[in-house]
Parts: sequence; C-alpha cells; structure tokens
Amino acid sequence: MTAGQLLVASSFTVAIALFAGVEIVSRREGSRVPSLGDVCGVVMRYRVGPLPVGRIAMFGFWWWLGWHFLAR
Repeated sequence: MTAGQLLVASSFTVAIALFAGVEIVSRREGSRVPSLGDVCGVVMRYRVGPLPVGRIAMFGFWWWLGWHFLAR
C-alpha cells in the first residue's frame, strides 16, 4: 500500500469514526445534537415552489456515492 492510499484509507476511517461518534452523542437522553436521520429528514422536506429540491439533492448524493464506490 502506498503512502497516498494509506492516507486516503485512514481519512475515510477517521470520517466514519466521527460520524459514528456524532450519532452516538445525538442518541443520548436530552441531547441537542440532531441525529443523521433528523438531518436527512430536514433536507428531504426542502422545497422550492413545487420542486422537491431536497429529495433531488439526496438522490444525487446517493447516486454519486454509489457510482464512486461501486462502479469502479
């Protein structure tokens, strides 16, 4: 494994650990930190007139994520 690959792999590991840590903190009793599901719910409800911009953005994000990690 090259140094660049190691850097990328460790960066993804740190990002996943941070997401997990925030999710654990958000699940505590009386926490003011929103969970990932709450944030996604707010984004999904965002509309500009009749156009569901939040849903289109979430679809685009998941499409990019799947293409980036699964299509190679």
